[in-house]
Amino acid sequence: MASHGILDQVAIVGMGCTPFREHWDKSLDDLLIDAHGLALDSADITKDDVDAYWYGTSQSSASGISLATPLRLDNRPVTRVENYCVTGSEALRQACYAVASGAYDVAVAIGGEKVKDSGYQGLNAFPIPTDGTNRTLTAAAMFSLMLPAYAERYGVDEERLRYVVAKIAEKNHFNGARNDLAQFRRETSAEAICDMAAVAGRLSVFDCAGVADGAAAAVVVSADRATDYTDAPLYVKALSLVAGNGAGLVDQAFDFTTLPECVAAATDAYAQAGITDPRTELAMAEVHDCFTPTELVLMEDLGFSGRGQGWSDVLEGRFAIDGDLPVNTDGGLKSFGHPVGASGLRMHYEAWLQLRGEAPGERSVATLDTRSRALVHNLGGYPGEMVSFVGIWGTEKG
Repeated sequence: MASHGILDQVAIVGMGCTPFREHWDKSLDDLLIDAHGLALDSADITKDDVDAYWYGTSQSSASGISLATPLRLDNRPVTRVENYCVTGSEALRQACYAVASGAYDVAVAIGGEKVKDSGYQGLNAFPIPTDGTNRTLTAAAMFSLMLPAYAERYGVDEERLRYVVAKIAEKNHFNGARNDLAQFRRETSAEAICDMAAVAGRLSVFDCAGVADGAAAAVVVSADRATDYTDAPLYVKALSLVAGNGAGLVDQAFDFTTLPECVAAATDAYAQAGITDPRTELAMAEVHDCFTPTELVLMEDLGFSGRGQGWSDVLEGRFAIDGDLPVNTDGGLKSFGHPVGASGLRMHYEAWLQLRGEAPGERSVATLDTRSRALVHNLGGYPGEMVSFVGIWGTEKG
């Protein structure tokens, strides 16, 4: 797999994000209006300056009309995007490529989801008839299989590994407790998480991302014009998307200790950005911690840890906010919440704050003293059948 990429051709010049939580008092329209307004204000523009929109939502609406109506957009192209939990990042990727092509000068990527008062819990994952080889387990159950698989492959005691992934949740709740926009804003110890009743395999409810409402948005323009809008744009270094073929569902060699689509997306993104050692070259990373074992495996798939070493790196605090490579400094999906259509853009919002030096002092990462690039990783689907996005952003051209 190879991509020419659009290195330094496009920049984010404005972003906005609503709180992610149970918004019983707000509709999807309200959330989209809020995120859109924050992003436009950030770039010091109005909606009349925007040429086109990419709207990411999983199942909260079915067409671009659902965005054009609340935002009162007149004669604007609005593309509704869905790609599992990668939906928000996919909207941003498409907006960036549209600007890079020269088709539009200013584009907005916006993602939103409203699931908390819809009459059912979570997304309405309707069944689609297949040939019978599809998974039959829930998402939590599928990702829970990563824990015993990892323990067996690398000879790590399963009780110890259970504690390791609880430490991941502890880290992300520590960060989320310092984030006004996060859904869960209370620190939680690994010991308390281990003591909770299991909901799937060895995972407790606090090993799972929160279900939330929310929206986030980004304004993108050509890199040549970026400083017309802000003194601190974020430049595209890499955008990579990989769609798996579902082979893991039938391949007996698939062992749940690696997510091949994530490896492929990261490899492509690093090639585009010219990164050879992500652990020392990146200032921070936002990764898709839908379940705690996912973040553990991703530390190795993204090249932050050697194979079979991610668990010890977690225990040593290497991915803590004051560690070698801070991961999920805003709390991640685990603590910030996971409204599917908005999550990818929320991850970019944290990179936006951190790289621009606007993250609150408690969350500001020291690695910014010597590094200027951030990674955003977003996945959708399940082990064995997955889509994966990796984006890399920087504050400087070249």
